[in-house]
Amino acid sequence: MPAAASHAGIRRWLWAVAALVFVMVVVGGATRLTGSGLSITEWRPVTGAIPPLSDASWALEFEKYRASPQYQLLNAGMALADFKFIYWWEWGHRQLGRFIGLVYTAGFLVVLLRRLMPWRQTALLFGMGLLLGLQGTIGWIMVASGLQPGMIAVAPVKLTLHLVFAGLFFASVVAFATWLTPLRRIEAVRGRAGAWFLLLLLFVQVALGGLVAGSRAGFTFNTWPLMDGALVPSAATLFAGTPVWENFVDNVALVQFNHRLGAYVLLAFALWHMLALRRAAPGSGSARRATAIAGLVLAQSALGIVTLLLVVPLWAGLAHQALGFTVLAMGVVHVTRTQQAARG
Repeated sequence: MPAAASHAGIRRWLWAVAALVFVMVVVGGATRLTGSGLSITEWRPVTGAIPPLSDASWALEFEKYRASPQYQLLNAGMALADFKFIYWWEWGHRQLGRFIGLVYTAGFLVVLLRRLMPWRQTALLFGMGLLLGLQGTIGWIMVASGLQPGMIAVAPVKLTLHLVFAGLFFASVVAFATWLTPLRRIEAVRGRAGAWFLLLLLFVQVALGGLVAGSRAGFTFNTWPLMDGALVPSAATLFAGTPVWENFVDNVALVQFNHRLGAYVLLAFALWHMLALRRAAPGSGSARRATAIAGLVLAQSALGIVTLLLVVPLWAGLAHQALGFTVLAMGVVHVTRTQQAARG
């Protein structure tokens, strides 16, 4: 995949899409933390772009929401003004998703019709578009899970899938854009396996964070470094439910503990990877990227602790999610650059 100057327009398009996805993730976090995700009870990909424009339309949308389990079990008696607040968050989230789809589709059609790239790279862009469409479908499956009888929020596993697939699409766009960006200098082939393993750990931590968000596990056990009065909570706390495997997604104690463990492992490996590259290739691009990633992971860990201790205020929750995807982007760039170095 060449990084010729003629691809500057494609690079700008891809970086713009990546920036929009980043904003989308933050808006999605705000939608979740404000309890807005179930305010729109229908999936209308086209006509749903038009919000209520009259008092009668607002009354109809409110009536649909009042028939939902979340309203009846959690928000009974909610005023129309409060409903409008959560409605606009969810509508904005969906509207941004539509806009990302339009921007990506328009850019892809330009690449396809003007034959700006070889067919293999064009096919890859098409596959990324399918991934984006799948992400939208998963989003509705997630919302639908929260509209089932007895539910007051979406299913944690489906929220996690929604977040992970957002991360996969985001990573693919960042990787493609990075690959098309010319290298400033030839790099030595260092740390390729470590870079891939670090990226894997980042995705695992994103998934564990999705389970924490979906189960609202961050609103419990708000102490650190101890959790439930110990560094490692008792087995009776971590595995209180049956069957055992359900604790990994439904037990807020184990869900939060796994996210803590994931953070410790990720930080330890990021620091080791940094030190290894600084010894093996001091001053190299790989060493500088590994140092930056280690610093970001350390900052993300500290922010996670602050978020937990403050019981997840909106600003901290959003900052934690935004910084998490910033680290993910850096991990993708690191892998892409090491791959480019390996291929010469």
